[in-house]
Amino acid sequence: MNFTRAQRYLLSLCSGLLLSISFPFTGSITPLVFIGFVPLLFLSEDLQAKSKGGWRLFLQTYIAFLIFNLGTTWWVANSSFVGALLAFVFNTLFMSLTFVLFHFVKKGLKSKWAFWTLIPLWISFEYFHFNWDLSWPWLTLGNFFSIRTSWIQWYEYTGVFGGSIWVLIVNIFVFLWIRSVWIRKETIWNSWLLGTSISLLTPVLISLFHLPILQFYKGANFYHVAVVQPNVDPYNEKFALGTSNEQQLQRFFKLANSVVDSTTDLVVGPETAISQGFIESRLPGLPFFSLIQAEMRKWGKAELLIGASTVELFDTKHSRASVYIPGQRIYYESYNSSLYIPQKGELSFIHKSKLVPGVEMIPFSNLFPFLETLAIENGGTSGTLGIEKEPRIFRAKEKLAPIVCYESIYGDFVSKQVKQGARFLTVITNDGWWGNSPGYKQHFSFSSLRAIENRRWVIRSANTGKSGVFDEFGRVKKETKYWKDAAFTYSIPLLDDMTFYSKHGDYIGNLSAIFCLLILFGTIVKVILSKKKWVSLT
Repeated sequence: MNFTRAQRYLLSLCSGLLLSISFPFTGSITPLVFIGFVPLLFLSEDLQAKSKGGWRLFLQTYIAFLIFNLGTTWWVANSSFVGALLAFVFNTLFMSLTFVLFHFVKKGLKSKWAFWTLIPLWISFEYFHFNWDLSWPWLTLGNFFSIRTSWIQWYEYTGVFGGSIWVLIVNIFVFLWIRSVWIRKETIWNSWLLGTSISLLTPVLISLFHLPILQFYKGANFYHVAVVQPNVDPYNEKFALGTSNEQQLQRFFKLANSVVDSTTDLVVGPETAISQGFIESRLPGLPFFSLIQAEMRKWGKAELLIGASTVELFDTKHSRASVYIPGQRIYYESYNSSLYIPQKGELSFIHKSKLVPGVEMIPFSNLFPFLETLAIENGGTSGTLGIEKEPRIFRAKEKLAPIVCYESIYGDFVSKQVKQGARFLTVITNDGWWGNSPGYKQHFSFSSLRAIENRRWVIRSANTGKSGVFDEFGRVKKETKYWKDAAFTYSIPLLDDMTFYSKHGDYIGNLSAIFCLLILFGTIVKVILSKKKWVSLT
């Protein structure tokens, strides 16, 4: 193995392209993800054999991962060019540093098993990327299979990290097989090919075994849900000056009333369907609330779950999202909220907890408050929004999990809602920020992962599409078109059984982080001992 510089850059290009075209809706050629890391593994092997510096590998992997990020999430720039640029630069940086760290571990351990350390190292990176201020887990390897749900029914045990492990295992086996044939001149039919075949096919066969031939919901109660997609332009209409909550709600109720009947239990509206902010405690006295009550009385028993921009007031600073009003000597916090309105009883608010970095939350502004001045305005607000301290569910007529937009990417977050007793999941979102691009399609498909992980039906209401329904096997049962007014009803079974993942969440991420620390410690110790041995010999 002796690649020229041009060949190494060609390998980088190949890896970036393979990963891009295998991701959902930027190619959707999913099987190619199983060879997407192979060129990078050859890069690492070549540079290690030549004792070249890690900076070369960093540069070449940066090119690969930049192509991957641009090729799959270029549409983020439709919402915010600056935000997209920062996401591309930093997400690529974190991926490249993770791969370079693997290279140094492999080089330091000098073991035939060192290639397998890529798995805990990469999973630790993904796990960390779910749990910090710069969180952007959109490109988690396990998300590649959101359009291949028949392959991944075992996510009910592993979550998306199981998919990431699957991708990495097959990539390593493919690399070792190609190396054995190409470099070491072994026969094609060897143990590495057997390992590749078993690791690739076994999860698919296990998954197919989980899929039912026929579905029966013996003893299950059915819940009748109406979903509304009002299709309000988020740039020129929803948050525009002069618009009112009454105007947008009239549009919403016109659609809802076209499908609601006496059997309907719940009407679901999208994120920020009530777009003009209001103080939560004052809602019952606001004019548009009278409109809501009047329209809901026409429904009979149906209740309402809808997204709203809300505000709360505090006498003292409540969190980093608190903003001081000097003249009134009070603080206010803005929220992206889910609002549950029953026919009788108290209103309930749950605030969005997983915020979009740079748009709804300024990373590290708790440490550096001046960063709040760099906020990107989106949806009529800027700066860090307030959040719930922990995941919550509505305990109304039925227990349900409200999941707002970006929260639907976080499997562990949703599993905690299911653990609290949620019998079905509702995703309310506004995907119109990205235009007619792969973004809204990818986001729609990710709901299938939450359905499989928790074996819960998912109801999805999007402002501008796609809205839809997923069964507990992640299969799309109903979907609407993009940029179209829509409303429909669907009857779903209420399920109670808890999956292993619902009970234990991202345990794979926790275990990987522990293994990662042990691997790094072992590598450092081995490098130090080998240097001492070399010094003593000289």
